[in-house]
Amino acid sequence: MLLEELKEIEASDFPIGKLIMIISKNHDSYWNHKLEEYEIKASQLHRLFEINNENEINQDKIANRCNLNKGAVARNIQKLESEGLILREVDENNRRQNKISLTNKGKKIVNKSLKALNNWEKEVSNNNSIDIKVLKYNLKEIAIKSIEMNKNYESEE
Repeated sequence: MLLEELKEIEASDFPIGKLIMIISKNHDSYWNHKLEEYEIKASQLHRLFEINNENEINQDKIANRCNLNKGAVARNIQKLESEGLILREVDENNRRQNKISLTNKGKKIVNKSLKALNNWEKEVSNNNSIDIKVLKYNLKEIAIKSIEMNKNYESEE
């Protein structure tokens, strides 16, 4: 959809999912451009954020938190490890699991990215003319409800 078209259409005429998809697609494009120098993609940055939130996390937790299959997470982890952004060590308590943590290089990228994320949020919220806290709260509630609806649907099968 062209920007000019989007501006002309009444917001109430859009399904919420379509608006979220447009935001998500453009957010990822923004990040992919910002991350070119590190040779990683937006999806891999999200994995770095998860690892940053819980040091020595395992791949299963990342898969669950990001709603991804284990294979997709394994590919992301391999790429991040090859770029020197994470360390992967066998968990001594469960040898079938790997403990994953950030390297110093990974921590630097996460810190720079968090600053850029705050700038992106300020910019897209028209420098705070939109209350980001309220927006995040509402989006979180929608996310929770959508997960619950899918869980209910899955249990019917």
